[in-house]
Amino acid sequence: MKEQLVIWLNRLLVADVFLVLFGFVWFAIAVIGRYLDIPLGFDLWYRLWQPLFNPAIGILFLGAILTWVIDRVSRRINSD
Repeated sequence: MKEQLVIWLNRLLVADVFLVLFGFVWFAIAVIGRYLDIPLGFDLWYRLWQPLFNPAIGILFLGAILTWVIDRVSRRINSD
């Protein structure tokens, strides 16, 4: 059961990392476009920041912490 949970958590985190990276690349390109007065989707990115990218970053941190806690608890249980 624990192994399946860790596998699915890792899959979720990998997908989440790609979403966060995509958001960062889009943000960087959109900021450059705004600076050059080329519409590259900064306003759309900004509207998606709160409902999509902000929670994705939180899930990424939470998943990393949860993976660490599961690993620590597993090591303590197996060492006894």
